[in-house]
Amino acid sequence: MRALYTRAELVEGARQAIVAGSKSFRAASRLFDRETRERAWLLYWWCRHCDDACDGQTMGFGSGPKSPVAGLREKTLLAAAGQRVGEGPFDALGMLLRERPIPVSMLEDHLAGFALDERGWRPQTEEDLDRYCYHVAGVVGCMMAIVMGISPDDRETLERAADLGIAFQLSNIARDLREDSEAGRCYVPASWLADLGNHCTVHSAIATRLVDRVAAYEASARSGVAQLPFRSRVAVLAALRIYGAIGREVGRLGDQAWDRRVTIGKARKLGFLLPSLAEAARTRRA
Repeated sequence: MRALYTRAELVEGARQAIVAGSKSFRAASRLFDRETRERAWLLYWWCRHCDDACDGQTMGFGSGPKSPVAGLREKTLLAAAGQRVGEGPFDALGMLLRERPIPVSMLEDHLAGFALDERGWRPQTEEDLDRYCYHVAGVVGCMMAIVMGISPDDRETLERAADLGIAFQLSNIARDLREDSEAGRCYVPASWLADLGNHCTVHSAIATRLVDRVAAYEASARSGVAQLPFRSRVAVLAALRIYGAIGREVGRLGDQAWDRRVTIGKARKLGFLLPSLAEAARTRRA
């Protein structure tokens, strides 16, 4: 077991994880105050590690042995109980939980999404799709809201935070339709596929439906932004624009959307900053 990590070491490990794993989230996290930014990185490291371990990947790439969700859950509960695990992502989570009151039930909800993948689960209805998106991303939005200072008892704001995470995941599903299909994964509801010949193939009609749902969840998520501190409002609104742009670009490109991975360049990300600042200020005045 590795010697006890210091907080500085955990924050640095988490920073390195987000640099390697998510350009979009890293860009948005720069808008947080230092304390919130570091806590967001700690949460990201645990989430990223669990995701990679279940897929047998490193930062979303490559292939290798997969870790069972039961083992991840055991280590997660140890960290939640205040015990040292000796692995950076779990000790980072333990550090975060000592600083912010994230309910263990939310950690369990997130791991439940990986368990669905482990069982080879596929959605049958739109409600199934939404439930999956809640587990893998919506509950992360709830945890991030608590990291930003929202009370775990503020159900209304947490529900809006969950909507934001669901919107992000729907954009990811739209962007990765071909990649998922080639890997034997399908997150498209069977009820949709029945309309298209019952084949989980890349299809612009599927992307259009997904992007329409992104827009609906984004609109709902915006109503909770006012409860956040100003810098957190700016960061969330910037992230909303970045991930929303990914989904809309997929919808705009149609069948050409999967010729290459859709990304949002640094210049466009910076371009989202000014409208996010303006919207955050208007929301505060309101």
